[in-house]
Amino acid sequence: MENTSGPGRGRPGPKPDSAPNPDPVAGLIPVVSVPAGRGARAGKGPGPGAESRGQGAAAKSLGAAAKAPAPPSTPPGRQPTGEMPTAALRSTRPKPPPPTTSVIRPAGAKALKPERGRKTADPREKRPARTRKTVPSGIAPAGSTAVRTDRSSAAARRMLRRLVQGENPPTQAMSIVERLAGSPYANPLVRSGTDANARKTLDLALSLAETMFRYGAGALEVETAIIAVTAAFGLESIEVDITNQSVLLNYSPKDQTPITVMRVVRSWTNNYAGLGLVHQLVTEIIDGGLSRAEAANRLNEITHRPKPFPRWAVTFSAGIFAAAIVGFIGGGPLASLVGFAGTVMVSLLQRVLGRWRVPDFFTTAASGFVVTAMAMIFWSMEVPISPGIVVAGGILLMLPTGRLVSAVQDAINGFPVTASGRFLSAFLTFGALVAGIAVALVMGALFGMARLDVTDVASSQYSFPVTLLLLAVALATICIVEQSPRALVLPTVLIGLAGFLVYQLAEAGGVGPRLTPAVSAIFIGMVARIVALRMGAPQLIVAVPAVLFLFPGLAIFRSMYGLSIDAEDMYAGAVGLFDALTVILAISGGVVLGDNLGRPFTRNLNGNDRRNRRR
Repeated sequence: MENTSGPGRGRPGPKPDSAPNPDPVAGLIPVVSVPAGRGARAGKGPGPGAESRGQGAAAKSLGAAAKAPAPPSTPPGRQPTGEMPTAALRSTRPKPPPPTTSVIRPAGAKALKPERGRKTADPREKRPARTRKTVPSGIAPAGSTAVRTDRSSAAARRMLRRLVQGENPPTQAMSIVERLAGSPYANPLVRSGTDANARKTLDLALSLAETMFRYGAGALEVETAIIAVTAAFGLESIEVDITNQSVLLNYSPKDQTPITVMRVVRSWTNNYAGLGLVHQLVTEIIDGGLSRAEAANRLNEITHRPKPFPRWAVTFSAGIFAAAIVGFIGGGPLASLVGFAGTVMVSLLQRVLGRWRVPDFFTTAASGFVVTAMAMIFWSMEVPISPGIVVAGGILLMLPTGRLVSAVQDAINGFPVTASGRFLSAFLTFGALVAGIAVALVMGALFGMARLDVTDVASSQYSFPVTLLLLAVALATICIVEQSPRALVLPTVLIGLAGFLVYQLAEAGGVGPRLTPAVSAIFIGMVARIVALRMGAPQLIVAVPAVLFLFPGLAIFRSMYGLSIDAEDMYAGAVGLFDALTVILAISGGVVLGDNLGRPFTRNLNGNDRRNRRR
């Protein structure tokens, strides 16, 4: 086929390639004529490959049109044939090929002829078309093993992340109602629609907290009671802050004005029966059995109800407790009688000083002085008694047992400020007691009293059944002194006797003099929680009277005698006093540990009852 696209006819060009044209628009591209120089002016036709040169020049000119400057215009009088306008060319070809470098020859340059028998290469044929290789079915691709391995590794990483991470996000805030988990007030019956009376609910909660603090409850018990009562009356967005003697409540409802109320507790009293009644009141509130007005009336009745035992019974029981403890730790009948008389005098003195508004520090110091002075006087009169045992039995009632247990409990449960305040108050009481004993010993030495033999080892002079009987009497009378509920007197006595048996077993097993009381206190604390909660009372009511016999009253007296009288044994007295403090803290910590160990046995005791009633 002859080339008819050029300006003239010439010899036929080389045979075109049999391969199909990869560009379907290539046949539509016109050939741009280029001045032929001398050969063209002489009338000679195009040489071999003119068609290829024309098509290649057209492609190159189109590719370079985007970047290169426009080629020189055709001389006047020569209009090339087959030329298309630029706009039509752009609309015909969808996308020009990549730009190539083209050389524009001057008008007088001689065209180079290609060698014969050699084809011109199309720039588009340098890049072969990419074809996707097909893989026959049944043959796995080469990278399938790596993909499967990557997927297995990702699954393993996800499983490991689930094992390491928790179920909840680490920054998720805990609801304040979840603070009740494990407490006697768990799963309260929450009511709704009471936001209009939020202030009355807050006042009721504050009155409950103040009453519980005055009766000797710990900070954790007070906080859980407040949360349970407010949640039961429909207040969930509440914050509780207990700091030593103050209770602050903040209620912040959504899109409403927040309410903040505070109450300060300024007095304390021994009334475990009232504490048990408040505990029962809170339980009835969270069960849904009382309205807010009924609960306020019940609380008013509790605070104005007289204590279960009269004053004369408390005074007489304090003397019997001292006499029983003196016989329990190794004193004879005369020593028990002196201890009884001294404790009765101390009770009367405390009552008088209380009327005069004398601070507790000086009242306790005066009480320690009276007990020690009476023992020294009777011993100087050659009465066969041991002054150390008499003083040890008399000062046990003055030790801040309940305050120490509550302080340790608050420190462990996350109330450091309240615990610090209670520790300071307890150690001030302890210091006042030690000061009173020291003053009595110094005054006895000034009056010429003989030196005491404080190295006597305390051991009971009675048989084991009589010793158990004396301990039972002491436990029963201390319940009367602490104004415990009548129904809890016998359980407290039995738990205390069981704790004494555990003490004997631990001592026989060689546990040690410092750890043995702690082991017994752990047992008493655990059993006291189980029994007290089943009988509708907090653990403190049973545990504190039951562990009082474990406190080292005799060690305190010996240490103070060494510090005050015997200068040679001053170092030994200081070490002995430190040991006594260590034992006291170990006993208090043991009671708290036993309380936590007893939680699995009472965790859902009240909660299950409430859930069953809802069904």
